[in-house]
Amino acid sequence: MPVGLGYDIHRLVKGRKLFLGGIEIPYKKGLLGHSDGDVILHALSDALLGAVGKGDIGEYFPNEPKYKNIPSRKILKKAYQIVKDKKLKIRNVDITLIAEEPKISSYKKIIKENISGILKIPIDNINIKATTHEGIGVIGKKEAMACFAVVSLERGGKIA
Repeated sequence: MPVGLGYDIHRLVKGRKLFLGGIEIPYKKGLLGHSDGDVILHALSDALLGAVGKGDIGEYFPNEPKYKNIPSRKILKKAYQIVKDKKLKIRNVDITLIAEEPKISSYKKIIKENISGILKIPIDNINIKATTHEGIGVIGKKEAMACFAVVSLERGGKIA
């Protein structure tokens, strides 16, 4: 059973919208990045690519003008297609967001629904947790957000 781990971190800045898990979250700052900066979908995409030994999102979406402001859902769809091409299916997704603010508890369900729709897996196979950095470092000072994602894949069965 292949397993992949993904990680991402982006700086929070004024003047950008905040996207987490493909959903716009009302907040005074957004994540700085060449794309929309969605740390959840970036970490998840890297976890999928890692599980099949296909590098990372920077190899598929380099910092080139044609990818400027690309929605992270497109990045995740590409990673998912690579998994499908390997005749594997996603068994489980576990995500940990690390941020002081905003609290995402009221957005977890819609984020899970969005990820479920993209990856064609049941919502029950997706877990999202959030924790703070206890005021330590750039995350603790509300200057950045980070995310870890772990995926497990399985061979055989119906590929969605």
